[in-house]
Amino acid sequence: MEIKKDMTIGELLEKAPEKAEILLNAGMHCLGCPASQAETLEEACEVHGIDVDELLEELNK
Repeated sequence: MEIKKDMTIGELLEKAPEKAEILLNAGMHCLGCPASQAETLEEACEVHGIDVDELLEELNK
């Protein structure tokens, strides 16, 4: 499965729960927050000051 920037955090964690560690290491410590579940990966990166393209590269390894 390819992870894309328009995928929601909830969808990502549902389909690939093993990727949570990568998100946590990148600085997204709000994965359990209800609001984050409907946020896209791109939106979450913007809020946390994370380069979405670099994170996508890591998530898609």
